[in-house]
Amino acid sequence: MRYLKHTLSLLTFSIALLTSAQQKEVNIITHKLTDHIYMLEGQGGNIGISIGDDGVFMIDSQFAPLTPKILDAIKALSTKPIKYLVNTHHHGDHTGGNKNIAALQTPIIAHENVYKRIKNNPKQSDSALPVITFNDKLSLYINGEQVLIFHVDQAHTNGDALLYFTQSNVLHTGDTYFNGRYPYIDLSSGGSVTGYIQAIKRAMLLVDNSTKIIPGHGKQSSRTEYAAFLNMLETLKSNIETEIKNGKTEDEVATNKALTKTYDKLDYGCCFISSEKIRRTIYKGLKK
Repeated sequence: MRYLKHTLSLLTFSIALLTSAQQKEVNIITHKLTDHIYMLEGQGGNIGISIGDDGVFMIDSQFAPLTPKILDAIKALSTKPIKYLVNTHHHGDHTGGNKNIAALQTPIIAHENVYKRIKNNPKQSDSALPVITFNDKLSLYINGEQVLIFHVDQAHTNGDALLYFTQSNVLHTGDTYFNGRYPYIDLSSGGSVTGYIQAIKRAMLLVDNSTKIIPGHGKQSSRTEYAAFLNMLETLKSNIETEIKNGKTEDEVATNKALTKTYDKLDYGCCFISSEKIRRTIYKGLKK
């Protein structure tokens, strides 16, 4: 029953985000990371943009009602067409604009599990589906550099992809990183606590102190902040593993504020995932 309530709360959250995107005046803010790579911040997951002679390379599409504003922001950077759109995973705040971008004759790329989840989602049409899928990794050469796209399994979901721009030294993490806040680990979509941590560790092998990181949510980030996020998750996992070994129940862990006190003081519970929700999620994930 609690799991059902949790699932319903996530559905309510997604609907609330979509309604907000439709009704609230949302501004698309452009952040320049390098001479040709940008992060677009609006409502939903952060969008990555690469511009150059080959065209526009786009990562994630946010919500459908925001497409006109997103396109205006892109046109301010480049008049070339959108060559490809890559989805980091299937959630609506990252794929809601897919059908609008696809209507521009832009091929969509994603992990094969993203295809399956969008295909089975009655709220999304087939026009939102990726037309190119991959299983483990994919390499693209666009705008003068190689872009590595690689799958991390059972992390935020079971279809997560991270993208690394090899020359520009820019990493887009999708929702395997929420900067300065507790993450949403979607256990119902194949996500897991251990897999989420392993995804960060794998990505950390690529980044250095000069890497510019685009998180799924939150401000542009760095390796130092990424490492702090990893430490937070490992600390909470260890704390809750100890509670489980001591026979504590889910409710006892969920109400034990001491387990997340250090990060609550840093306001990690600021957003959708509160400190109670992250304690409950980690407990469920470790007991699963």
